[in-house]
Amino acid sequence: MTTRIHFRTSLLTAAIVLTLTACQTQNVEQKTPVKQDDAQQQVLPEPVSQPGKNGQLNDSKRKNIAIKEDEVRHLAVPNKQQPLPEIISTDRSAVKLRGRVELQSAKPSASVGLSGLATSPIMRSPSEPLDRENYHVFDDNGVQQVASNPVSTFSIDVDTGAYANVRRFLNQGNLPRKNAVRVEEMINYFNYDYAYQHNQHPFSTITELAPTPWNPKSHLLHVGIQGDPKTDGKTPDSNLVFLIDVSGSMRSANKLDLLKTSLKLLTKQLGANDNISLVVYAGSSGVVLPPTAGNQTATINQAIDNLVAGGSTNGAAGIRLAYQMAQQGFVKNGINRILLATDGDFNVGTISFDALKDLVEEKRKTGISLTTLGFGTGNYNDHLMEQLADKGNGNYAYIDTIHEAQKVLVDERKSTLQTIAKDVKIQIEFNPASVAEYRLIGYENRALKREDFNNDKVDAGEIGAGHSVTALYEVVLTESGYRQMDQLRYQPRRVEHDVPRVNELAYLKIRYKAPNGTKSTLIEQPVGRQHMQADIKATSNAFQFASAVAAFGQQLRGGRYTSGYSLEDTLNLASKSKGQDRFGYRGEFLRLVRLAKSLKAPLASNHRE
Repeated sequence: MTTRIHFRTSLLTAAIVLTLTACQTQNVEQKTPVKQDDAQQQVLPEPVSQPGKNGQLNDSKRKNIAIKEDEVRHLAVPNKQQPLPEIISTDRSAVKLRGRVELQSAKPSASVGLSGLATSPIMRSPSEPLDRENYHVFDDNGVQQVASNPVSTFSIDVDTGAYANVRRFLNQGNLPRKNAVRVEEMINYFNYDYAYQHNQHPFSTITELAPTPWNPKSHLLHVGIQGDPKTDGKTPDSNLVFLIDVSGSMRSANKLDLLKTSLKLLTKQLGANDNISLVVYAGSSGVVLPPTAGNQTATINQAIDNLVAGGSTNGAAGIRLAYQMAQQGFVKNGINRILLATDGDFNVGTISFDALKDLVEEKRKTGISLTTLGFGTGNYNDHLMEQLADKGNGNYAYIDTIHEAQKVLVDERKSTLQTIAKDVKIQIEFNPASVAEYRLIGYENRALKREDFNNDKVDAGEIGAGHSVTALYEVVLTESGYRQMDQLRYQPRRVEHDVPRVNELAYLKIRYKAPNGTKSTLIEQPVGRQHMQADIKATSNAFQFASAVAAFGQQLRGGRYTSGYSLEDTLNLASKSKGQDRFGYRGEFLRLVRLAKSLKAPLASNHRE
């Protein structure tokens, strides 16, 4: 009986305590009322509508996704059971709250609070950074038999983006993805200082032939093109439109911050007769700087400094507006160019890859070129950046450091901006009496059909003032007895040839158009045995260093044709042919080879494509 009495007494005491606590809480709430507006101001920044298809939040989302007013009022009053949430990050599109916040949402992955402001649920950070970079998948050029396919045709390429991107991978302690490596862009990153011989054409050509470093049974045919440096003439007036991605994906130090600093380097090189416009795009596009004289440095820099990242990425709208601005400030016989600076992560508007290429291809007919400058990591779209520049009669560079910005926009400004020849195509016919097999190193996405060479409607690459372009073929001479492919059973094993041409290895043809021309000009010359050296040591530094870069690029892509040739061999060849290195680019190459050598063994099994 005593136990029952004590138990009942305990229950009564607990009930009295709970009642008193509730009354005290009620009195506190009555004495310290909280206004709804104050609660909202304490939890959320200034409301910004989350855009839908028409730039406004759908009514259905407003109805289905909301935070109750009493919940917001409750969040604003701290107590032991419910701590005041802490705003851990805010931007124009999202607010994250730390604390227990109950949200009613049609979709558990996202919710919208007051005035359409989006709020994201708290998620644990991933163990690895986001990686959705996009690269075009391609295979290495294969070996061709001269007897059945004696002609090779391709467009020249002066892009350098792949080399800088590979450097970024290596400097981050990773081997590059296989498809991030385009060997021709690695080779053409370097200026080989070919001797320019003044003639009626805007460039001159050289050829060399010597044993292949990674295969002594074959030879390397080196074709070099040197553009007129235009050192004796005035640089044409410029009409430049900076098209800058200020979407949320650009919010990092190696993206928008580096971009702004890079553009300031270029603006300091321009004068009063140059015009600069600034167009930005995110969810929508707009003009933040109308055509302004190049010597108005303070005005230009202020417009650049005011750029802030936020929102989605409607790249197509920005491209259209940039072409409109370029057309508005068009300079006859001058440089009319758009510089698109972005990570290429277009996610709203016209996001079809082919549609974007078609847009740029159509706009290039206006005489306005498009150069692409790539920035950032994680979501970088290398494929889009390279192809847009190709279709826009421009060039593609990847800016990973301020030093690369200095190289592209200052040291090589003329070659980046001033085109001296467009739609440049190369075609080589190999002599079956002298050459049994050949393989073009790189240029896989620049291959053309044989008939495209004479078709002036087929687009090709451009050469800038002072640009040097290099192409390498690995060839097997008939007298070597070495073959990588079996001979065909039903094809003649001996080829009749004219005696006067027995010393010709190949016939080189180049077509190009003037910057504003529509009809191509043909250059042609034979490649004779007199250009052949018995030892690679007898060749120029340009031949040897280009061979080392070609070997390195192929090794990074898996070394399908360089088996037995090590990175140490590549390093030795490059070291011996470093030559003059005014800006330190070749010394940096040696460092990258050493770094790849250290990384290759442990990471080979994780080599991604």
